[in-house]
Amino acid sequence: MNTTLLVLTLGLPLMLVLRVPLAFAIGLATIGALWSADIDMMIFAQRMVSGTQSFSLLAIPFFILAGDLMTAGGISRRLVGFADVLVRHRTGGLGMVAVLAAAFFAALSGSAPATTAAIGAIMIPEMEKRGYSRAFATALAVAGGIIGPMLPPSIPMVVWGVMSETSISQLFLAGIVPGILLALGLMALCWHHARKHDIAPQPKATRAEVWAAFNAAKWALCGPILVLGGIYGGIVTPTEAAIVAAVFALVLGFGVYRELTLDNIVPVTRGSLKTMTIVMFIIALANGFGWVMAFERIPGQVTQAMEGFADTPALYLLLVNLLLLVIGCVMDNLAAMIILASFLIPIGEQLGMDPVQFGAMVAINFTIGMATPPFGYTIFVGAAISGLRIGQIARPLIPMLGVMIAVLLLVAFVPQVTLSFVSLMR
Repeated sequence: MNTTLLVLTLGLPLMLVLRVPLAFAIGLATIGALWSADIDMMIFAQRMVSGTQSFSLLAIPFFILAGDLMTAGGISRRLVGFADVLVRHRTGGLGMVAVLAAAFFAALSGSAPATTAAIGAIMIPEMEKRGYSRAFATALAVAGGIIGPMLPPSIPMVVWGVMSETSISQLFLAGIVPGILLALGLMALCWHHARKHDIAPQPKATRAEVWAAFNAAKWALCGPILVLGGIYGGIVTPTEAAIVAAVFALVLGFGVYRELTLDNIVPVTRGSLKTMTIVMFIIALANGFGWVMAFERIPGQVTQAMEGFADTPALYLLLVNLLLLVIGCVMDNLAAMIILASFLIPIGEQLGMDPVQFGAMVAINFTIGMATPPFGYTIFVGAAISGLRIGQIARPLIPMLGVMIAVLLLVAFVPQVTLSFVSLMR
């Protein structure tokens, strides 16, 4: 094994174990690899700049901003209120409210951390008050956040579409059925948990309460229609739809609900800018890392090694999914997709999978990693909201991860799960 390969394959994991921040770990590993291969360092700077010049990547900061504006502007609270009157009278109904509200919010933000933060801040205290443990409520908010990147619009789908030159609109469609299946699976777990712990359902909402909740949320519910209708109606691109979502959240927050003011818009925007900066910096550095991997032909070497362990396509596909799940547990999902794109795209072609199905599988794999200990982003968000330790959240999260993996296996082995809506566009 040459020095460059050693730096790339062992240097980055070692720095992550030593708690070096992800962006700096990627950058240092790339610089070390370039130095050992005697490659001009200017290439790294060039790859960083070129890797962030895609028009489609503009969707990421605008969806992040949209999610933060929706939380601060009262949109998420009204979506929760509407979900509440629909299912609170069922066994496990309050847990189902959290899942359903996460699905509503996901159709506007496309972000797992934003969905967990928006729904968790409202639902965790309420569920604890109604008899659920704080740990279960937090785990449900974490798992519900994963619905965000599955249902369109999805930030990870945007990134994979850019990296693999796959239609972003079709990738959005590919996430609909998996997102719905995950939501239904989580609702089933809520039902089982409530029965097991004798948690009484809430009184059924009256028609007047349903109407009042709908009336309060009607403009928020128009958001998915506006954003997704614009994309699939051919009116806007996915990137332009992100801008529409941000403007829509701004208009509702200021002009309709009037919960956004000049006083709170500044900290909200500052928080969004901080998140955007971190994400785009990671993407820029990961582009340089991915280029070095491709230059050293590491993807081909890893593919050949994996073929030696799997003698059938099904086993090979299982091995690929296991590898992606493990990587997703320890690495940022967007960075992982960019770094591994050059390695993964040939695997999809070799397996003969539809590019959209394969892209959805990759994105969902890394999305599940966001809810998987020890480094899942949404777990950190849930821990910050609830005040619990990661270990306390992990135990009730295990069966929810089981549901996610079951959905992932359906995505990987049943093409219709991802392609049923996509076929309508072809």
